[in-house]
Amino acid sequence: MSFVHLHVHTQFSLLDGANKVDRLLDHVKTSGMEAIAMTDHGNMFGAVEFFSKATKLGIKPIIGCEAYLAPGKRTDRTQTPRTDDFDGGGNYHLILLAQNQIGYRNLCKLLTAAYKEGLYYKPRIDKEILTELSDGIIALSGCLSGEIARALRADRYDKAKDLAQSYDKIFPGRFYLELQDNRLHGPLNDSLIRLGQELSLPVVATNDCHYLHRDDARAHEVLLCIQTGKTLADETRWRFDTDELYVKTPDEMTAAFGAESEAIRNSVDIARRVDFQFEFGKFHFPRYQAEPEQNLDDLLEQRVREGLASRLAELHTRRGDFDETPYQERLDRELPVIREMGFSGYMLIVADFIGFARTRGIPVGPGRGSVVGSLVSYAMRITELDPIEHKLLFERWLNPGRKSMPDIDTDFCFERRDEVLAYVREKYGDDRVAQIITFGTIKGKQAIRDV
Repeated sequence: MSFVHLHVHTQFSLLDGANKVDRLLDHVKTSGMEAIAMTDHGNMFGAVEFFSKATKLGIKPIIGCEAYLAPGKRTDRTQTPRTDDFDGGGNYHLILLAQNQIGYRNLCKLLTAAYKEGLYYKPRIDKEILTELSDGIIALSGCLSGEIARALRADRYDKAKDLAQSYDKIFPGRFYLELQDNRLHGPLNDSLIRLGQELSLPVVATNDCHYLHRDDARAHEVLLCIQTGKTLADETRWRFDTDELYVKTPDEMTAAFGAESEAIRNSVDIARRVDFQFEFGKFHFPRYQAEPEQNLDDLLEQRVREGLASRLAELHTRRGDFDETPYQERLDRELPVIREMGFSGYMLIVADFIGFARTRGIPVGPGRGSVVGSLVSYAMRITELDPIEHKLLFERWLNPGRKSMPDIDTDFCFERRDEVLAYVREKYGDDRVAQIITFGTIKGKQAIRDV
């Protein structure tokens, strides 16, 4: 490795980053780079996608984020205008990289606190929680909106020096002063190098990459216009006064800083210090709360057979007499597959919280997607569609050749969905429940209309 980008924004820096993950990684590969970081604004939404795709291409992924650091406490809800603000909305920026598993978990905790406790325009952390959760994290001083950079821009060198020392205490041996050569940050480099020399702090070269190539700068301006509600015709709109924030090749970076410079070498050293892997392919289910002596496979079969008997009684009432053999044969085929794949507890848990919703009068949908092909789901009242009557296939939802986790799509009343979430959290634990997001994308017509 000759150079590694450690400050990179993807499309998950919403309405700011213009690097699509696939194109970014293809460019990294063709440019001969062996590692790259993802450091989106205030989130790690793209971490799993980025990590898995980079790994498949033989690129070492470095997971991180550009955190928003509140000037005071993260719980403060006052917005003080700042004459030295650049793009942080009154907050400071700080690059945080997961060095190892502990660091990744701490990053997750920091961002959770940022959204739950520090959300005020932006999800913010503060130095109190940063000090508490700094283990396993490598920190870089950030862009022009970094706290040290702002002090230097305000001609407060002594203040910048104090700040650098405070960050070094929070991240002992893991704090770096960030140098950039992009016409925005460049004038500060001499002062940052001086700080590093006086305090024996290492410097590292980055480029605050927001788009892939230099000629993507104009498209990035369009994205910023959509974010800020401005148009390209508005000369007062907020923008970056440079076209240098692209993913430069190692040759371009070494030409700017010198191939043997400390800043270039340290980018590689940081990448080598990182030792973090996602553990894919393993399931970490919450434990269904059964009696200690109960076997979950046996309990599932008991519940399913009782449930099917109830369903068949309802069907006889509605249809009259009919042959039950297809139902029994189907059940005898489905149950062994669910047992062999280790999903008995999963089915019991889903049936549990759907049952909770129904007993509380919370409207529940009939089920969506391939799960409606499962007679086990129908018998347990997870779904409401008879798969035998409608000739639906169980194998579309679950079969031994499937490697991925089967999903069960269930709709709850929007106004009372939180009651179901609260029940699941209380019963199975906060660390076993997560909410996920669906990202919308901007298509061509919408982009033209917006700007």
